[in-house]
Amino acid sequence: MARYLLLGLFCIAMGLPAYSQEPVNQELVDAIRKQGLEHSQAMEIAGWAIDTYGPRLTGSPMLDQATEWAVGQLKAWGLENVHTEAWGPFGRGWELEHFEMHAHAPNYWPVLAYPKAWSSPTDGEVSGEVVYLLANEEKDLEAYKGKLKGKFVLLDTLRTVEEAFEAPAKRYDGNELLEMANAPMPTPRPRRNYNRTGGLSFNRILWNFLTEEQPLAILDRSYKGDLGTVFVSGARTADRDELRKEGGYVIPQATLSVEHYNRIFRLLQRGIPVTLSMELKARYTNPDGMEHNIIAEIPGTDLKDEIVMFGAHFDSWHAGTGATDNGAGSVVMMEAARILQEVIKETGIKPRRTLRIALWTGEEQGLLGSRGYVGEHFAEFAPDTYNPQSLKPEQAKVSAYYNLDNGTGKIRGVYMQGNPEVAGIFRAWLEPFKDLEAGTLTLENTGGTDHLSFDAVGIPGFQFIQDPMAYFSRTHHSNMDNMDHLVEADLQQAATIIASFIMHTAMRDEMMPRKSIDVGKKEEATEGRSKP
Repeated sequence: MARYLLLGLFCIAMGLPAYSQEPVNQELVDAIRKQGLEHSQAMEIAGWAIDTYGPRLTGSPMLDQATEWAVGQLKAWGLENVHTEAWGPFGRGWELEHFEMHAHAPNYWPVLAYPKAWSSPTDGEVSGEVVYLLANEEKDLEAYKGKLKGKFVLLDTLRTVEEAFEAPAKRYDGNELLEMANAPMPTPRPRRNYNRTGGLSFNRILWNFLTEEQPLAILDRSYKGDLGTVFVSGARTADRDELRKEGGYVIPQATLSVEHYNRIFRLLQRGIPVTLSMELKARYTNPDGMEHNIIAEIPGTDLKDEIVMFGAHFDSWHAGTGATDNGAGSVVMMEAARILQEVIKETGIKPRRTLRIALWTGEEQGLLGSRGYVGEHFAEFAPDTYNPQSLKPEQAKVSAYYNLDNGTGKIRGVYMQGNPEVAGIFRAWLEPFKDLEAGTLTLENTGGTDHLSFDAVGIPGFQFIQDPMAYFSRTHHSNMDNMDHLVEADLQQAATIIASFIMHTAMRDEMMPRKSIDVGKKEEATEGRSKP
């Protein structure tokens, strides 16, 4: 009952009819449900993509191996035009070969820590005392000049850890979904110019200072996580463009579990010296500096020149195997492609439009793979911006792009990304899956993943609403992002619904409704860069 109330309230809020005239092909739905829910191969795909070929750090040899496997698997399922497309230059890659850290004074214990990607290797095992660098402005650094060489440097303060009295994982309840459904039209955000302006920030001054001082390593702890869960990503430099530049030195850096970091910090507060040892073996890879997306197609019929795209990012960070971020999304999209191939064989119904799957790389460094693809095929961008200056002919041929990148949670609906014209269409397509608890439509935008690259150039791009599970509390960018935290039933549900959305988009007489787009608009200047 709550689900129907939710949809009814959404219809009233949007001023739309409660029931859409958008056609739904029940034969296709039944065949897709059979393949997706009764004959799923999602966990078999996951076993290869995640357990066998994880982690998949962009620029690493393991990502190359994972790419070769994915290309072979898509070919084995009978997809056509299976290939990789280069983008870049990305710069050098990085591969971890060995890491360990130990405390030796005031007594011995093994330290739970993970190196940050792109850290330079140490010269064998290195050992030294720990110092805490307390500096909030440039003048504070004078006290440490000449005193950090041969030391381990702590940058973070103590973080209080509170015991959790609620489960780290959750699903959306009816009230939360209702709030999403009743959200107003989002306010457009100004497009930004990510060229750096102004003088040196203190952060850059600090990292320039640290590079000159040559400490053994920089240690920190994440702003979240406990009980051995460590959230870790990439190393820092004064200028992030130097991080992946060939021949550049990056101070070895590691993130410690909060409990071990806090212990070291408290000992220093008491005036008790702490000595650590660390060995980091890593190598820089990717000598040509280029990276690759994976592309494959199921050809269309009478509207074959028009495209329905679906995808997820294939790359991950390195502390886990990239299961929920974003092995889950890649597995679901590959499974959707497999389902569609089987449905075509079973029913004889071929898609009118060509279906194109894309597995992106470089997402974790700023949507680089999908943005490279969009720049190659759909739009021209001004240097160092993501604002389209002109559109290419291929842009008009893409009906929609569907994305999945919020963990293992089941689909609960769709973020319409400020496009109310798709509401009636999506509502009709979700109706056959009401028993799978997917029925919420929201006008809200959602950010941080590859559908934004398409939305930015006027192609209808959508991310599905997913149950949060323990994504942000436990697995996202952490050492616990492993296959054990995938929920098989959720992956099956997601692949089934997405396969239906893809096929119904392909069978429509018309392309999906589009929002208006400003082309050639000058970007607003801002300092720094952030992932959207």
